[in-house]
Amino acid sequence: MGDKQLGKKLKEAREKLKLTQKQVAEKSGVTTNWYARFERGEKSASLKTIKDIFKVLKLKVPSPFN
Repeated sequence: MGDKQLGKKLKEAREKLKLTQKQVAEKSGVTTNWYARFERGEKSASLKTIKDIFKVLKLKVPSPFN
Protein backbone atom coordinates (compact mmCIF):
# COMPACT_ATOMS: atom_id res chain seq x y z
CA MET A 1 0.00 0.00 0.00
CA GLY A 2 1.42 3.39 -0.98
CA ASP A 3 1.68 6.40 1.30
CA LYS A 4 -1.28 8.18 -0.31
CA GLN A 5 -3.43 5.03 -0.16
CA LEU A 6 -2.57 4.55 3.50
CA GLY A 7 -3.36 8.20 4.18
CA LYS A 8 -6.75 7.84 2.50
CA LYS A 9 -7.51 4.77 4.63
CA LEU A 10 -6.50 6.62 7.80
CA LYS A 11 -8.62 9.64 6.92
CA GLU A 12 -11.67 7.47 6.22
CA ALA A 13 -11.24 5.61 9.52
CA ARG A 14 -10.72 8.87 11.43
CA GLU A 15 -13.82 10.47 9.94
CA LYS A 16 -15.87 7.34 10.60
CA LEU A 17 -14.91 7.60 14.28
CA LYS A 18 -15.63 11.36 14.20
CA LEU A 19 -12.11 12.19 15.39
CA THR A 20 -10.08 15.23 14.43
CA GLN A 21 -6.49 15.04 13.27
CA LYS A 22 -5.53 16.70 16.55
CA GLN A 23 -7.27 13.99 18.59
CA VAL A 24 -5.59 11.18 16.66
CA ALA A 25 -2.22 12.91 16.92
CA GLU A 26 -2.50 13.43 20.68
CA LYS A 27 -3.59 9.84 21.31
CA SER A 28 -0.78 8.54 19.06
CA GLY A 29 1.95 10.67 20.61
CA VAL A 30 2.75 12.75 17.52
CA THR A 31 2.18 16.41 16.64
CA THR A 32 -0.93 17.50 14.80
CA ASN A 33 1.17 18.93 11.98
CA TRP A 34 3.11 15.68 11.57
CA TYR A 35 -0.08 13.59 11.58
CA ALA A 36 -1.76 15.83 9.00
CA ARG A 37 1.25 15.47 6.70
CA PHE A 38 1.35 11.69 7.29
CA GLU A 39 -2.35 11.42 6.42
CA ARG A 40 -1.65 13.28 3.16
CA GLY A 41 1.18 10.88 2.32
CA GLU A 42 3.91 13.48 2.79
CA LYS A 43 5.66 11.84 5.77
CA SER A 44 6.78 8.33 6.60
CA ALA A 45 6.53 6.71 10.03
CA SER A 46 8.14 4.05 12.13
CA LEU A 47 6.32 0.76 12.57
CA LYS A 48 5.65 1.66 16.22
CA THR A 49 4.01 4.96 15.24
CA ILE A 50 1.91 3.25 12.58
CA LYS A 51 0.77 0.67 15.13
CA ASP A 52 -0.11 3.45 17.60
CA ILE A 53 -2.16 5.28 14.95
CA PHE A 54 -3.91 2.08 13.86
CA LYS A 55 -4.80 1.34 17.49
CA VAL A 56 -6.37 4.80 17.93
CA LEU A 57 -8.32 4.36 14.69
CA LYS A 58 -9.35 0.80 15.61
CA LEU A 59 -7.71 -0.62 12.50
CA LYS A 60 -6.08 -4.02 12.31
CA VAL A 61 -2.34 -4.00 11.64
CA PRO A 62 -1.55 -6.47 8.82
CA SER A 63 -0.23 -9.72 10.35
CA PRO A 64 3.37 -9.56 9.00
CA PHE A 65 3.78 -6.38 11.07
CA ASN A 66 2.37 -7.65 14.39
